[in-house]
Amino acid sequence: MKTSKNPFKLPSTNKRNVHLIRKSNYIIMLNRRSFLKYIIAASSLVACNKALAEGHLAKNIMIPNNKNPHSNKVINDFTTPEIFQGMPIKATFIDEISWDIPHQNWGVKEWDQDFKAMVKMGINTVVLIRAGLGCWIASPFQCLLKKENVYYPPIDLVEMFLTLADKYKLQFYFGMYDSGKYWQEGLYQKEIDLNLCLIDEVWTKYGHHKSFKGWYLSQEISRRTKNMSKIYAEVGKHAKDVSGNLTTLISPYIHGVKTDQVMAGDKPITVKEHEEEWDEILNDLHGAVDILAFQDGQVNYDELYDYLVVNKKLADKHNMKCWTNVESFDRDMPIRFLPIKWEKLLLKLELARKAGMENVITFEFSHFMSPNSSYLQARYLYHRYCEHFNIKS
Repeated sequence: MKTSKNPFKLPSTNKRNVHLIRKSNYIIMLNRRSFLKYIIAASSLVACNKALAEGHLAKNIMIPNNKNPHSNKVINDFTTPEIFQGMPIKATFIDEISWDIPHQNWGVKEWDQDFKAMVKMGINTVVLIRAGLGCWIASPFQCLLKKENVYYPPIDLVEMFLTLADKYKLQFYFGMYDSGKYWQEGLYQKEIDLNLCLIDEVWTKYGHHKSFKGWYLSQEISRRTKNMSKIYAEVGKHAKDVSGNLTTLISPYIHGVKTDQVMAGDKPITVKEHEEEWDEILNDLHGAVDILAFQDGQVNYDELYDYLVVNKKLADKHNMKCWTNVESFDRDMPIRFLPIKWEKLLLKLELARKAGMENVITFEFSHFMSPNSSYLQARYLYHRYCEHFNIKS
């Protein structure tokens, strides 16, 4: 009686020239040549998978040029062929006496690391956005402790920031005290008097620092608070007189569609109205303000360029330098406030370049762009920025 063949028994062959490969539940018999082909193919597949996992295949990708099919472009990291150039950020505000963003509770060690990251990104100027807000102050200013209901601070932030600015060879601008009430109630002279006293004390105490290069007039105004330009004029002139004509900076905002007032029902300003009203305001600031840096976040992206052009025109007319305050947080999100999308930031930097802005300051690096930020998205914005401007991060 014939016995059935064992399906798992291999036929006899020369064992030296045969290699067995187990694939699933089957055993495949290969001769030497087939076996070598199999090994080479398998090794290539493993290498390919490893390259994909490590991102190596993102390099040297050939992208066809539709305008000139004979000239294909080799690019890296999948950036588009006509990506915006943009202009670099060279200054940042420091917001540690905050109005509406969370404090990060950093000490000198964390701030030292952040100043180091600023310098690495190309920043050369830091601006303390305010010396105090209401009852919270950045240093034990005697004039405020005696005259206002303020709390004694645990850390002298001004001395710390100036010391770090000295260390990293940055320029430091001191921001004024914002009462949060007097100027909003029309009591302009009371706001002015507090800051005149503060300027005297600050220059006496901190003026020896090499990095102390200017003053920031902190009260942010628009068309609805234009009478407050009186504060800019008096405080700015006094700061310059006391310090030997150090530079003064303002950063007002445009009464656009993204302001709280307009979203609450107020009418947004037009480009023409913006030019006319700010021409009138700036007339009162001759000799008091050196740098005009309008905030860029209160208008839509498709109208921002027109405002930037007008801002440059206004600054030139009134003998001021024209910076732009590029907001690195996203006003379009339902949550206040998160780091901006890289694409939006790059667009604004490109519009600033095309409009002829002289410099870019951002609000603000430490929260929204820093690799040390408590916002996880900020470190990736930092990486995208550094990649774009060929900065080794």
